[in-house]
Amino acid sequence: MEDAVENKSLLAVTNLREFFHDSVQTALRQQRVAVDEHTEHYVVNVLTMFSRSEELYEQTPEGVRLRPLAHMLAEASEAPTSQKRDETLRRLGDVSLFIAGFFAQSFARKLVDVDYHIAMGGRAYGTLAESMRGSVRGQVFSAVFMELAQKFQRLVDVLNEVAEMAHQHSDKDILRLYEIWLKTGSPRAYGILRRLGVAPVTADGVRSEH
Repeated sequence: MEDAVENKSLLAVTNLREFFHDSVQTALRQQRVAVDEHTEHYVVNVLTMFSRSEELYEQTPEGVRLRPLAHMLAEASEAPTSQKRDETLRRLGDVSLFIAGFFAQSFARKLVDVDYHIAMGGRAYGTLAESMRGSVRGQVFSAVFMELAQKFQRLVDVLNEVAEMAHQHSDKDILRLYEIWLKTGSPRAYGILRRLGVAPVTADGVRSEH
């Protein structure tokens, strides 16, 4: 997974935050996903932050790399304070969203697939939203994290769109899109398959009528 992230080229733009802001808005419209402006702002911030590798990777005994999501979840459950737990859950959600959104195609033939990141990230944001409801200030953030949890799959589609707007799909890509659709039910993957002339069929042989 680390190699997939390192090998992904980034566009050279004058203002990275502005680029992600415009791209996310375009992808939201194309995917017909509606989110609160605070949620949209949060997603743009996540993309801008993790575009810097030092923010995404962590120092581990094995070197600088992405920490496994399971390790982050264990750290959150064993956190000595609620603040530390919330910080860890937030990073778990952020990393899951970024990786699933930008590198879904790179999960092929790996033990951990994109649906795992979607499940882990969605649960992390949902738990965080519940935790932050107790204060007036926290309620604003709680609403953002709850929307992130409830629309995690759709936001992954949005970030897939941001990452692949200019991507030409090969035969291998088509097979991978089909796998992603089977595992996650992604409307975006389904739509691309249909545009490419592929009629997705479920594992039991039933043709989808999305």
